[in-house]
Amino acid sequence: MSAASGRSPLLTLDTLVRLRRGQGGAQAPEPPHRLTVPDGMTAPLGCDAVSVPARLGPLLMPRLPRVGCVYADETRWWWLVPADSDYALEWPAPAHYATGALLADSPRLPGLVHRPDGTLPYTPPIPLYLALCRLTGTTPTWSRAISA
Repeated sequence: MSAASGRSPLLTLDTLVRLRRGQGGAQAPEPPHRLTVPDGMTAPLGCDAVSVPARLGPLLMPRLPRVGCVYADETRWWWLVPADSDYALEWPAPAHYATGALLADSPRLPGLVHRPDGTLPYTPPIPLYLALCRLTGTTPTWSRAISA
């Protein structure tokens, strides 16, 4: 309070910004990482990614008729799929669908563990979806009963 006026001093936006900076304000969060298509490959349909816990990765690989680019780290495996492969599908838990192949919760980019022959990086989404449903005991979306 000011002794002369009996009021608190007025804080402006500039003052608040200076105070925050003086406190060593929190660093801006790091932007999310994006899985990239390896050199020599093209993604004409855009790219999204489907991730699963690392324990499921090796179980999915032999169940797929074609495996595109697969990335992995200690905790998760990611499959590149064409953009909008989540349309009308509910990917079964614990899978996570990453639009734009953005990895918001990953502290660093995972390594490429599988690269297909040819120039397309995609794993076909329907076989991947069905294999995930099978491994997780989930009924595919189109097979579920509809309630009125």
